[in-house]
Amino acid sequence: MDFPFLMIYAVPILAVWASFAFVWIAKPKDKKNIKLLLAFSGAFLLALTFFELLPEVYEDNSPKTIAVLILAGILLQVFLEFFSKGAEHGHMHINLQENKFPLLLFLSLAVHALIEGVPVDGNNSILYGIVIHKIPVAIILSIFLVNSKMKTGLVILFITAFSIMTPLGSYIATQSPWMEVNGHLMTSLAIGVFLHISTVILFESSQGHSFNLRKLIVIILGIGIAYLV
Repeated sequence: MDFPFLMIYAVPILAVWASFAFVWIAKPKDKKNIKLLLAFSGAFLLALTFFELLPEVYEDNSPKTIAVLILAGILLQVFLEFFSKGAEHGHMHINLQENKFPLLLFLSLAVHALIEGVPVDGNNSILYGIVIHKIPVAIILSIFLVNSKMKTGLVILFITAFSIMTPLGSYIATQSPWMEVNGHLMTSLAIGVFLHISTVILFESSQGHSFNLRKLIVIILGIGIAYLV
């Protein structure tokens, strides 16, 4: 078990569980700082998509095919959000029934997480971006689940299954013979997903449509750090 293995498969799982443990123990009420972290993660992930993934998929591949798949990724994420109600970018607009596992919410988040795990292999920068994106999303999701009427066992089941989806996507990407030849196609789809998620996080209206200097600063910081990674 070498270090890259730990990075690719263990770190995303630990990020989700650390976020859940933080919510379970601290029970945070103020989401302002979490939203700032979410804005930073969106800027960081968007910048890494431009700096790392876009040049990679367009190199030696059909530009039109890549563009179609990126657009397909955007549309796929729009479709998934009909069921997740925006959980991927930190919004929770869904009512959970007591003691009933939220299957549609889980499936939409699972597909999103599987796809985002595809570009991770051999690209530590994207791994950092995904982990930083996962932390605030997992915190907001955990707050929602912990405050819901679901049984604790169902909450733990949800977090457990959700935490392994991104590493599972990375595993499939590295082990599938089809992916060895066509990995750039799935990466293009993931780019579309990343573009949608990150731009929604960055460009959604601030409360009262007011100028938010702190949010602007963390966005610039996220882009700058991504450039230096």
